Parts: sequence; C-alpha cells; structure tokens
Amino acid sequence: MAPSRHADEGGQLQLMEADRFDEEEECFESIDKLISQGINAGDVKKLQDAGIYTCNGLMMHTKKSLTGIKGLSEAKVDKICEAAEKLLSQGFMTGSDLLLKRKSVVRITTGSQALDELLGGGIETLCITEAFGEFRSGKTQLAHTLCVSTQLPIHMHGGNGKVAYIDTEGTFRPERVVPIAERFGMDANTVLDNIIYARAYTYEHQYNLLLGLAAKMAEEPFRLLIVDSVIALFRVDFSGRGELAERQQKLAQMLSRLTKIAEEFNVAVYITNQVIADPGGGMFITDPKKPAGGHVLAHAATIRLMLRKGKGEQRVCKIFDAPNLPEGEAISFCFNDIYVYCLQY
Repeated sequence: MAPSRHADEGGQLQLMEADRFDEEEECFESIDKLISQGINAGDVKKLQDAGIYTCNGLMMHTKKSLTGIKGLSEAKVDKICEAAEKLLSQGFMTGSDLLLKRKSVVRITTGSQALDELLGGGIETLCITEAFGEFRSGKTQLAHTLCVSTQLPIHMHGGNGKVAYIDTEGTFRPERVVPIAERFGMDANTVLDNIIYARAYTYEHQYNLLLGLAAKMAEEPFRLLIVDSVIALFRVDFSGRGELAERQQKLAQMLSRLTKIAEEFNVAVYITNQVIADPGGGMFITDPKKPAGGHVLAHAATIRLMLRKGKGEQRVCKIFDAPNLPEGEAISFCFNDIYVYCLQY
C-alpha cells in the first residue's frame, strides 16, 4: 500500500508508513474466522466468491439470498449464520454503549472551516451523505476535494485512508486532484495512488462494482466511497412510468448496499444526485426543483445537502435534512480556483 502523510512539528507533511494504519482497531470480523467455528474452508471460499468477506457483511444478508449462492444449502446457511452470531454481538445495546460505539465515527474535512462547522466537523463515516443540485453547483468539485482530504491523518481532520470513486458521468479528472493536493501540502502522485477509480456504464455495472469493493476494503484501509452520480444510470436504463417501480426497487437495493458498506467498514459514503423540475413547488418559487430518486433515495441518505448557484461564482450549501444538525447555509467564494465557504444562518 502506498504511504500516506502526516505533519511534523514544523508543519511540513512527511510520509507515514502503511503500518501506522494498523494501529486502529478493526471494526469488522474477517469471514476466515468462521473456520475456527467449524465451518468448512470451501464454504468460506464460496462466500468470498459471492462478495462476502466479513462476518458483519454476512449478517447483513438474508438467508434467502445466502441459499442463492451456488453450493450452499439451507442447512449449511443455518450453520454458517449460527457460527457468525457467536463471533458478533447483534442484539440490543444500551444508549450509553451506542454512544461509546459512535466514538469510532470519523469526520472528514471538506477543506472549508465554515462548511465543516455546518456539517458538525465534516463528512461522517458510517452513513450516506448526499449532495444534490443542478449542474455546475459544486457537487463534483467537493468530491475531488474529499479525495484528497480523506488521506490526511486523523489529527488533521482527515480519514487516514484510501478512496474509492465510482464515476457514472465521466466527470472525474485526476489533473484536478493535483492542485488540491498541493493546497493541502501533499504529494499529488501519492494522493492519486491512494484513489481507486472505476467508470460505470449501466446500473448493473454500478452495483457489481460495489460488490467487488468488499474484497478491497477488507484488505486495505479505505475511508471514503464516492458515487458520482448515484441516479444518472437509473434514469437512462429505466424509462417511463411503466418501469418506475422496477427502477425504484433496483435503486433501493443499491442504496441498501451502500449503507451496509458504510457500516461494515466504517467508511463515509458521499453520493451526488441530480435534480428534476418540480411543477408543484409553488407559484412563488422561480424555477422550482427537487432531488431525483423520490422517497427511496430520501430515506436512504442520512445527511442531505442542497447545493445551488449564488451570485456570480458563489455557491451555496444548505443542510436539507440531517438527524443531528441544525438548519444553516454556507456560502462559497472562489479564490484562486478554490471554493472557500463562510457560514450564513
């Protein structure tokens, strides 16, 4: 694994060896531990071939879906699930225990102090953060910045981990990452080496990429998953009201997979979303818009950010929905091609 970086006493960023990542306690149990519980190694291999690499991920699957794996009977699935339950604590816990567990949540800086303050410290792990807005509102630019800031060490408000980027619109530009890395005082080549990228062309391809991520996240310290954008391919591959129900079902399955990845590997999931015209938005609102994806996407995203264009080159970020954050806005001003936000309540 490529090394990351940390700051010395003089403020200069120095290379930090990969074994520093191992100091953090793993948040999941490897699927290989089932062998010690009497599960056949061949059956464990079948689970891995199906994209299941942790006991935590195993318990997020229904028995119906597990019996669909070739070579696993109902009796074998029952035995496997019973063994996994012995390794994990899946029952109730007290509020105090949950509060202690949430100490593991990492908040990744957006590169803007005001925007971080608006978000309560940054983009959170263990949940999905959605940013929606019309074109050129800053969604993808924020994604590029997070690609870099995620690799900062924890004490510099980074995630101390790698980034996975799924691009459905072909808008990721590695050359854009270079000046952002320089802004943070990081080596651009090292930053780019710690980003894995995939271009998705169909909604099925997009979902299969998520399935393949489990193997990488079980082996290496990832801290951020970006999907830009989450809805684009669904709007292309499904057309008309006749296919709307199927589209929403497939979208719900993919969003469920994103939620499970966030909780299984303690990563932040940042997704961008498009907007559609809202004829019922009100007669006093000029050019009303609403996020695409309907209620399915609205319920899946933990934190929803609305980005819109302001005056000139200004961009406005507003908390649209969040379980623990107050309403507020941050307005950006562009300095040297970098957006800097200030709070507006």
